Amino acid sequence: MRVLIASDAWEPQINGVVRTLQQVKLHAPSFGMTTEFVTPDAFRSLPMPGYPEIRLALASAARVGERIAAFRPDVVHVATEGPIGFAARKACLKAGLPLTTSYHTRFPEYLRARLPVPISLSYAALRWFHNVADAILVSTVSLEDDLRQRDFGNLARWSRGVDLSLYRPRSPDEDKAEWPRPVFLNVGRVAVEKNLEAFLSLDLPGTKVIVGDGPQRAELEARFPDAVFLGSQTGAALADIYRQADVFVFPSLTDTFGVVILEALASGLPVAAFPVMGPRDILAGTEGGVLGHDLREAALSCLKLDPAGCIELAKRYDWAASIGQFRATLAQACESARTRTR
Repeated sequence: MRVLIASDAWEPQINGVVRTLQQVKLHAPSFGMTTEFVTPDAFRSLPMPGYPEIRLALASAARVGERIAAFRPDVVHVATEGPIGFAARKACLKAGLPLTTSYHTRFPEYLRARLPVPISLSYAALRWFHNVADAILVSTVSLEDDLRQRDFGNLARWSRGVDLSLYRPRSPDEDKAEWPRPVFLNVGRVAVEKNLEAFLSLDLPGTKVIVGDGPQRAELEARFPDAVFLGSQTGAALADIYRQADVFVFPSLTDTFGVVILEALASGLPVAAFPVMGPRDILAGTEGGVLGHDLREAALSCLKLDPAGCIELAKRYDWAASIGQFRATLAQACESARTRTR
């Protein structure tokens, strides 16, 4: 199967979308997929207002259409609703190719956190974008139910995974930390939609550590001088920071999943979070964390949990299984397109 993936999110960005697509690229050959990626590095780009680290590609439907025609894909997957995503969607519909999309990010809620844009208007635009697809891939039951109630159709599940060889619990001889324990950790973009103030303002013992960068970092560093801000970290360096921590705190109210939750669990860290979409889908009814409207109480309760429960929960999320699920949905989309054509 020849799969062209169009995404506005790509390296050197660090986020769940990029991590997921990197795993698709890595595992695709094992599932009989030949992939081609259309990403911002192939185009001139401009910095996104408020997010200079994110580049918006100046991609036209004609240029993206040329890339699609040259690759001759069996199916096109549009991962994001940015300039490349819009161009690929238009070119794909014009060529009559099978099309799938991903709903990774709750843009209406993100946008509303910054500007007085009605959420209903944003969802109307997203319905227009996604409902032409043969399948809209979503990561959780909660997200699927939410979008179905908002009149999105052709919804299909695509879960996520974690690299258990990279993210692992600390061994007895690694029982160290650069900061006073207990260490409460958050990893992710430092931006208003991540609700980090809810974490940083908690009265907790030990140390709060933030890994990541973003437009709110300077403000939060100034307001919370007792917290440790480490900037963006990846690979072995990031895995080592996870191993030094005791609890992972995930205060976001708008994430659709939270790949960092899986990384924390695989590192033996219980997760404290609000009982909302994403954390609820991963943690509810498990021994991997504590959900509650009182985030301080949830974080302190996590100190009493056995890391073994976290590790067992992480083992349920395998990247190979995730990519297999992705491939099966794309194959079904191809069949649906053939049936529609007939």
